[in-house]
Amino acid sequence: MITIVGLGPGNPAHLTLEAWQVLEQVSEVYLRTARHPIVSALPAHLTVHSFDALYEQASDFAEVYEEIAAQVLALGQRPEGVVYAVPGHPLVGEATVQRVLEEARARNLATRVVAGLSFIEPVLTALGLDALDGLQVVDALDLAARHHPPFTPDLPVLVGQLYGRDVASGVKLTLMNAYPAEHLVTLVRSAGTNEEWMRTLPLYELDRVEDVDHLTTLYVPPLPGVGGVETFQDTIARLRAPGGCPWDRKQTHRSLRINLLEETYEVLSAIDRDDMPALCEELGDLLLQIALHTQIAVEEGDFSLADVVAGIDTKIKRRHPHVFGDVQVNGVSEVLHNWEKIKREERAGREEGKRFMLDGVPRTLPALARAQSLQRRVARMGFEWRGLAEVMSKVAEELAELQAATTAEARELELGDVLFVLVSLARWLDVDAESALRATCDRFTRRFAAVEKLCRERGLEMGKLSPAEWEMLWREVKVNGSNPNDQT
Repeated sequence: MITIVGLGPGNPAHLTLEAWQVLEQVSEVYLRTARHPIVSALPAHLTVHSFDALYEQASDFAEVYEEIAAQVLALGQRPEGVVYAVPGHPLVGEATVQRVLEEARARNLATRVVAGLSFIEPVLTALGLDALDGLQVVDALDLAARHHPPFTPDLPVLVGQLYGRDVASGVKLTLMNAYPAEHLVTLVRSAGTNEEWMRTLPLYELDRVEDVDHLTTLYVPPLPGVGGVETFQDTIARLRAPGGCPWDRKQTHRSLRINLLEETYEVLSAIDRDDMPALCEELGDLLLQIALHTQIAVEEGDFSLADVVAGIDTKIKRRHPHVFGDVQVNGVSEVLHNWEKIKREERAGREEGKRFMLDGVPRTLPALARAQSLQRRVARMGFEWRGLAEVMSKVAEELAELQAATTAEARELELGDVLFVLVSLARWLDVDAESALRATCDRFTRRFAAVEKLCRERGLEMGKLSPAEWEMLWREVKVNGSNPNDQT
């Protein structure tokens, strides 16, 4: 028999009557750790053992917990069984308990869990919080091991068992992927005891506090504005719901096509301008389109936001076995080669596996972008030029063929070949052809506007300018242009 007792958060007054009765009726108890304020208040007749020595011997917490669980299970098979006591509630933040219960079920060993007050209740008391107001609870070790918080920043969070400055540093870095560095957080140590203290500080200072330990909890209040995708999806759902916006309720996947395309190009424009505030805004507009399409799909029973996220998350992890698996790669070229190989395997596993590799490049892409995508895909498979000189030679060859073309159909065909090989040249020069042409269009627009302004200032009629006058004005604009990018 394995009896697992919750000792509460530290104050002897918080030890339950049931727990006290269990401890009074046995002669010995095994503690996960003796580093707990209540240990000195346990019944005097008890022989107390602890597993603290294992923390010094093992390389990480997972190894410690496995060994503790193994020893508890072995002790539980004795005729007298074992009483195993843990801080707080046995089912709140106690990894060893989960391991013991799981293995005990597999071995048909009897277990009993004696509930205890967890660290959460006294922390709520200290902070004056209502747990039903969306409170989220996470373990500091789990959070520190992540790169982004696994919860929404729109609701309050308790991070339990901060342990020390190293863990606090990992927690800080993870939280700063979703919260600003100046976001105010609160540390609560030894909640519910005479040693309790609280300290509010900016998030960036979290790992500068020296006296944090396993009895320390971090409270992270919600962001002042909406910051979670789930909350934003609720906003969109309300727009589409009865009593919402008539325009939004009327939209369909097809009617929103042009909006999705326009917002995508506005994102690209902000990137080209290196305008970060604009990029932030435009990405929001693009996210709006994704949320609208997702909400329409939810209403029509096609898929949900969770399906969208789960699908892309699974795909990313499957296509990055060198990050989420055991595959070893040597450089970007091997990553891209594996990517295409995995995609072919995915297609082979579906009904549309009969399609060809390039069928996945959308025909609706702008021609330059489509040409780039086609060429990148075949290059990953080894269909590639042997060097830049070979590409340049092909450009000259295609230009000669264009010059020799004598019919409109032939000229169109040859010009297409010229443009296609120029995209190849751009790729070899590590230049994005679509961005390069878009930037040239922007320069041309600025220069032509400058010419137009000169004509107005000098009383010239643009429609009556001679070729020589056009050339003179154009050169003047290029020479006097204030934009450093207008040098070509």
